Amino acid sequence: MRSETGSLTPDSVFELLSNHRRRMVLYYLRRSGESIGIQQLAARIASVENDVPVDELTSQQRKRVYVSLYQTHLPKMAEMDTIEYDKESGTVRLTERADDIDAYLTTSDRQTYPWRFHYLLLAIAATTVLISSALNVPVFDVVPTSVLVACVLVAVAGSVVGQYWQIQNREEEIPIELTQYER
Repeated sequence: MRSETGSLTPDSVFELLSNHRRRMVLYYLRRSGESIGIQQLAARIASVENDVPVDELTSQQRKRVYVSLYQTHLPKMAEMDTIEYDKESGTVRLTERADDIDAYLTTSDRQTYPWRFHYLLLAIAATTVLISSALNVPVFDVVPTSVLVACVLVAVAGSVVGQYWQIQNREEEIPIELTQYER
């Protein structure tokens, strides 16, 4: 299940992620950031599976998930060294090896332009310019407000066109699970 370097192989990662309950275990352990009890973990997963709040679960719904976690999924994940599973205390926590899975969940490490941040800065700048004009701050008081508004609209339109162009010209990315093992 591991390669010669000790990391998880693509096949073992995909096997691990092939089951909904194991994905849910990873999700809840990442969210909690610490150890979590098997009972609590089973209740959260059963809640999602049955689409009811945790406090409305029947004992049968909890038990069904608990048994599958206890007997199948948690031992398998512990064997893959993605979790530490303490049967005696009934707790589970992620190991550092669980981070190896992240490489298979993203398409690349390439950073994209932070459009949200761009628009936030644009909104702050536009607001500052328009308020400065309204308060007759020197430099801004000589430029007509209509010209400032036109400049803001051009900046927003230019940003939208730039973002659209970037999206349209984005190259098709090959998933990392294929590029990492090309011959």
